[in-house]
Amino acid sequence: MLMLFGVGILLLPLPIPFDKPHSTILYDRHGRLLGAALAADDQWRFPPADSIPEKFTTALLLYEDEYFYYHPGINPFSLWRAWRQNKRVGKIVSGGSTLSMQTVRMALGNQPRTYRQKVYEMLLTLKLEWLYSKEEILKFYSENAPFGGNIVGLEAASWRYFGIAPGQLSWGEAAALAVLPNQPAGIYPGHQMAAFKRKRDRLLHKIHDHGYLSDSDLELALAEPLPQQLLEFPTLAYHLLHRSMQEGHSGKRVYSTLDASLQQQVKQLTGHHSSIWAANQVHNAAAIVIEAKTGHILAYVGNTFNPGPHGQHVDIITAPRSPGSLLKPLLYAAALDEGLITPRQLLPDIPLFYRGFVPQNFDKKYRGAVAADHALASSLNVPFVHLLIDYGYEKFHHQLKQMGLSSLSEPAGHYGLALILGGMETSLDQLTALYAGTLRAYQRFGQRPLHQGYSRGDYFANSYLRDDKQETDTSLQERGYLRASSIGYMLQAMQQLNRPATEAGWQQFAGSKKIAWKTGTSYGLRDAWAIGLSDDYVVGVWLGNADGEGRPGLTGATAAAPLLFRIFDVLPGQAHFDQPFGTAVAICRQSGMRAGPNCPDVINETLAVHLEGTPQCRYHKLIHLNKEATYQVNSSCYDVSEIKTSAWFVLPPVMAWYYRKYHLEYQDPPPFAPGCRADEARQHIALIYPRQFTRVYIPVEQDGTPGQVVFEAAHTNPDAVIYWHLDNQYIGQTSGRHQMAIRAGKGLHRLTLLDKQGHELTRTFRVVSE
Repeated sequence: MLMLFGVGILLLPLPIPFDKPHSTILYDRHGRLLGAALAADDQWRFPPADSIPEKFTTALLLYEDEYFYYHPGINPFSLWRAWRQNKRVGKIVSGGSTLSMQTVRMALGNQPRTYRQKVYEMLLTLKLEWLYSKEEILKFYSENAPFGGNIVGLEAASWRYFGIAPGQLSWGEAAALAVLPNQPAGIYPGHQMAAFKRKRDRLLHKIHDHGYLSDSDLELALAEPLPQQLLEFPTLAYHLLHRSMQEGHSGKRVYSTLDASLQQQVKQLTGHHSSIWAANQVHNAAAIVIEAKTGHILAYVGNTFNPGPHGQHVDIITAPRSPGSLLKPLLYAAALDEGLITPRQLLPDIPLFYRGFVPQNFDKKYRGAVAADHALASSLNVPFVHLLIDYGYEKFHHQLKQMGLSSLSEPAGHYGLALILGGMETSLDQLTALYAGTLRAYQRFGQRPLHQGYSRGDYFANSYLRDDKQETDTSLQERGYLRASSIGYMLQAMQQLNRPATEAGWQQFAGSKKIAWKTGTSYGLRDAWAIGLSDDYVVGVWLGNADGEGRPGLTGATAAAPLLFRIFDVLPGQAHFDQPFGTAVAICRQSGMRAGPNCPDVINETLAVHLEGTPQCRYHKLIHLNKEATYQVNSSCYDVSEIKTSAWFVLPPVMAWYYRKYHLEYQDPPPFAPGCRADEARQHIALIYPRQFTRVYIPVEQDGTPGQVVFEAAHTNPDAVIYWHLDNQYIGQTSGRHQMAIRAGKGLHRLTLLDKQGHELTRTFRVVSE
């Protein structure tokens, strides 16, 4: 019979372990709490812990069930005392429940108290005691006991009442929490505080009587204040907490790689900087800090977390945005890696019209020719579009995807040349991870002798999860493609802090720390970016509006860079990216290419081994002059014995036309002597309309603004391209039929037409009104 009774009990359904949703809890790398989110049922209920603190266990057992370890789940003496008490008052006021019985009652959902329900709970309690140890039952109770309101379990209560983890509770705090589950609806902070204190103090005296507290410790514990109100959970990483929930970690303890102290500093810096820009109606900011060596994310501020209607809840770190110029350093490194250029080689900075794409520099000026590293440091657009044409946007698109830029979801043709100027979308975490990967590749493989072969990068995704396994050197080499030397040249160029005068003001924030950095500004002044690298850290910063609204002055240098520098001020160390690569090679000072036999000004620079085979200088040419060096001559028109030979720096005509404006030392070769070149007297460009070109009438529109007049030119070469300039400002180019609509105000103007061969036509005209 007894066996049948036991089998019957075992067949009863026991809803333990508890099937309840849990809160999502985010910790930093040292186990410090960063934030928490409500469980699906809107309760604060932490996931199961490994153990229950000894102080709370002692206090709880002395208050609720002093003989917990001695009874089989049911205490007959407690039941007898409860029966007598209920009979005396004529209703159920005490259940005589042990902790095990209370655990079963909580698991059943706290059903109405009846004698029949009590018997059922007692049977389930026997099953609970047979299946689980006393320590496990104590954990079930502590993790699911009600502590008032929507606070369930010891850990949630410890944080909401005292702002600390359970293991840090004092005796006074542990006793206060131990008495709450007995009457959670009637006694809680701010309500019936006198009764709350009497219960706690009575328990503290009992703890003292059992030898756990000395007289002095009891006095201190009794003097401890009770909590007067609930405390909020930390909100140091709100956006990362919710990102982890979306990525499958909801209801779990998430142990991140963040550092709570650094997270607090970066959050404060970002919030303060954002509050300044709010005056310009720029409401959102984000920042991320990555440890270069490990790829671990140390700080993650997804947005400024101020309540308001401006999208502060949006995690900007993962949001797709236009990156502006932030891909230029990677193209520079890729072109070096392929041997397409040398670090200081001149790139063309001249007007470009390519399949309907007309790029411009930020200041809308052209410099003719610019050293590649200077073009990167100055973030010039046009030279990098020319470089992308030479390199191939299809190839660059493929390599970016190989490096981990998964946001490139469309084929290369969808982006075209606009890819290098922000004509695509990516996110702050992907871009920062990309630069962190290049830095890791440089540091891992840059110490090896570079002549030994191809060093490849490790562009694995950076992680915020503490226990993520990183990849091995072998797997990293298979995924990367850039040589450490190419990355090194890129980092060195990024250390040249230089921005146009239109973006002045960032210098006052730069501080004394040496870092490599790059800014980006999207079209329409919608996104301001800055990414910086030191030996140990990579920092990414974004400012703008989550809804995409652009604002005047919202550029990477003026809005994002100051915050970048402030974050680096709280980080140790700086950048040391000056390691030489390869061996000394003769370099032409003017062109930046390997010196050729005609280069008169040569310097020795360390050049990576794979760049030693790059082409020699193409701009220094030998020209033949008369003995006075005033004309170019040849054997058909001048005595060979008197011809002088001279090396001359000669840029292509269009490049030279713009270059000489910024380089007064540049001199065109002397003209050919009369009769030495037949086509010198030939006019290649002619103006068709208007022919009478001293006075031009341009009508005024109805709104009072100047109208337009269509000018037309002709060229002897039907395939020629003509570059049009008004008052030395480039206004467009034409091919085939050379017509250009020109809008000019009243007064004197200068029109200049130029072709690729350097042929030039200049006319001065005056706009008159009726």
